[in-house]
Amino acid sequence: MRLGAIFPQTEIGADPSAVKDFAQAAEDLGYDHILVFDHVLGADASKRETWGRPYDKDDMFHEPFVMFGYLGAITEKIEFTTGVLILGQRQTGLVAKQAAEVDVLTGGRLRLGIGIGWNDVEYEALGQSFTNRGRRSEEQIDLLRQLWTQEVVDFHGKYHDVTNAGINPLPVQRPIPIWLGGGESRVIQRIGKMADGWFPQFQPDSAGQEKLHEMREAATKAGRNPKDIGIEGRIALATDKQEDWEKMAAAWDEVDATHLSFNTMKAGLKGPDQHIEAIKRFKETISG
Repeated sequence: MRLGAIFPQTEIGADPSAVKDFAQAAEDLGYDHILVFDHVLGADASKRETWGRPYDKDDMFHEPFVMFGYLGAITEKIEFTTGVLILGQRQTGLVAKQAAEVDVLTGGRLRLGIGIGWNDVEYEALGQSFTNRGRRSEEQIDLLRQLWTQEVVDFHGKYHDVTNAGINPLPVQRPIPIWLGGGESRVIQRIGKMADGWFPQFQPDSAGQEKLHEMREAATKAGRNPKDIGIEGRIALATDKQEDWEKMAAAWDEVDATHLSFNTMKAGLKGPDQHIEAIKRFKETISG
């Protein structure tokens, strides 16, 4: 399995040197990729009767594409992954352009994980529909792949119109791999039908294996080889004991996961050095 370090978005701070130090440390430690979460705006929970959501205005998030452009210049081989970019709240053509530019400037080191998200506050502020985001995402994926592989696109769908136009430069990867997040049945069907990979938010126990089986059945039904769809498991410092890391990694390997990432957030760590030490300890433990 390819190992990834989850970038500690909400805890790394705004100092550029901290961002740089974490990314370069992950590469120096031999990690294959850095995975980045995404939120554009945070809601003011004090102005809402109920919130109860994972993040609000007090949680910091660096913008993935801009940060990847920065990190691409100070690293050499580590892959950059969004896990996940909230595609539905963005203009599809602009995402295609930004992703292609990152891919060009990093020499083909982008893997684009996408999702539909839960934060209606962001959708409102960004002028996109929250109610049709799932249905719209399939058309967005189709359009992204056309824009990444064709110099000129003539696309007329339910939600998008592109009349004889294209992006330039095209990405190094044609197309850039698209991975999906989420775990509802309709999302699982979508993954089997059209995704290059999946970020499942569960453990590879019997219930998790049933979901993996459902996805692979959907892929077969769509005429695809399920083995072509990557799987990225996840281990978290905050919830998973170090003595269990090897066993958990082996469990993901047994269900044919292709990637495994490690999350150091929400574990009480302070500053980049503690996060770097944690990913160092994880790499040493897993690599034996």
